[in-house]
Amino acid sequence: MGFGRYVLQRLLLVIPTLFGVTLIAFTLTYLLPGNPALVKAGALATPEHVAEIERRMGLDRPVPVQYWRYVTGLLRGDLGESASTGRPVLEDFRQRVPATLELTLASLVLAVAIGIPLGVLSAVHRDTVLDHVARLLGVGGVAMPSFWTGLLLLYVFFYLLGVAPAPLGRLAPDVTPPTRITGLYVVDALLTANAAALVSSLHHLMLPALTLGFAVMAPLTRMVRATMLEILESDYVRAAWAAGLPRSRVIYGDALRNALIPVITLL
Repeated sequence: MGFGRYVLQRLLLVIPTLFGVTLIAFTLTYLLPGNPALVKAGALATPEHVAEIERRMGLDRPVPVQYWRYVTGLLRGDLGESASTGRPVLEDFRQRVPATLELTLASLVLAVAIGIPLGVLSAVHRDTVLDHVARLLGVGGVAMPSFWTGLLLLYVFFYLLGVAPAPLGRLAPDVTPPTRITGLYVVDALLTANAAALVSSLHHLMLPALTLGFAVMAPLTRMVRATMLEILESDYVRAAWAAGLPRSRVIYGDALRNALIPVITLL
C-alpha cells in the first residue's frame, strides 16, 4: 500500500469519527434535563418570552432539523450563544484563550523547572532525606486533586502568610492592563515595558501556575527518578565511572540525556 493511499484512508476515517462525535455530543445535550430557553430567559420569564426564545434557538423544530443546524453551525464556527453571558460562545472563547494559554505555559515551565532537577537529585541521592521528600511529593501530586491543592495553597500563602493576592482576576484592581498584542499579560507587559502590569500579572499567576504545575510535576519527578535509577545501573554508566570520568559529566551528560527521552514523550 502506497503512502498516499494510506493517508487518504486515514482522512476518510475522519468523516465517520467526526459524525459520531457530533452525534454523541448532540444526543447527550438533548437528553439533559431542563429547558435551555427557560435558563436563558430567567425564572420570571413569561411563557410567551420562553416560546420566543425557543423559536429563535430552533428548539421548536424536529430533532433531525436541530441536529442539522448544530452540525452546520459547527462547520461555520457558530457555537451558539452562552447562557451565562448572552454573547456568542466563540467570542467568549477567544477572550479567554490567552489567559488559559498563559496559565498552561506557566504551569508547564514550573513543572519542568522543578520536576526534572528534583527527579535527578532524588535518583542520585537515593534513600536520603531528599529522596524521601521527592517521593512524597510525587505520590501526593498524583493522589491529590488539583482543586484541593489550590485550596491548600490559598490557605497557606493568601490567608496565613499574606504573600499571594486574592484569587480574583489577572491583575490588581489599580493596575492598567498592558496594550493587547498577544493577549498574554506577561508577554504584553514585557513587549510594552509595562513594569507594573508585569509584576502584578506574575503575582496573580503564581498560585494558579503552582496548582496546575504540581499535578504535572509529580509524575514527571517520578518518571525522571525511575529512569535515572535504571540508567545509573546500566553497563555504559558503570564503564564511565570505571574510566574515571567526572561525576557531573556522567550524571548530566550521559545519564540525564537518555533519561529525558521518555520525559519528552510525556510532555
